[in-house]
Amino acid sequence: MGKVLVYIFNGMTDYEVSFISHILRTDVGKEVVTISKDYYLIRSSSGFILKPEYQVSEIDESEVEGLILCGGLEPHVNQALLTLIQNLFQQKKLIAAIGEAGTLFLAQAGILNDVHYTTSIQSWDVNYQASFGKKDPFPRDNYLQKRLVRDQHVITAQKTVFIDFSVEVCSWFKLFLSQQEKQNFIKLLKRV
Repeated sequence: MGKVLVYIFNGMTDYEVSFISHILRTDVGKEVVTISKDYYLIRSSSGFILKPEYQVSEIDESEVEGLILCGGLEPHVNQALLTLIQNLFQQKKLIAAIGEAGTLFLAQAGILNDVHYTTSIQSWDVNYQASFGKKDPFPRDNYLQKRLVRDQHVITAQKTVFIDFSVEVCSWFKLFLSQQEKQNFIKLLKRV
């Protein structure tokens, strides 16, 4: 059984990845592993305290099937994470990012130059410029004004579509035997 990594950091938007982590463990049978830049406790945006299982630098990429990156705002990305993203992209392993931080990590790693994507960061305004101290890292020619985009082995989603994001990650791991089964699962989740 391969590992699916979930990168955690202070202020992360945990609800964007908690549902997909649950499905991957229970329905798909994947080992979901939390990683971070160090072993410090993490406080999510919901106030939950999380402890990473591994540091990014300790990951054996041969055991990894995918990486999930959630949103939030994290201006201090570390090089080990960017290198991991680049390596997994080159190995054609799943890279799934949702929200601001998730898609920003992909932009900073340079992999959005090679795929179509979406992001919650519609434009790189003066606030982003001030927070990150750099120009817009997103290749805007590849941006699609959609809620979710899957291109090759990269899934990107805007921050409000965590259910659609979860379904697309499940689809990548072949949880559904047909398109009809996938649609039935979506209907079940969105039933009011």
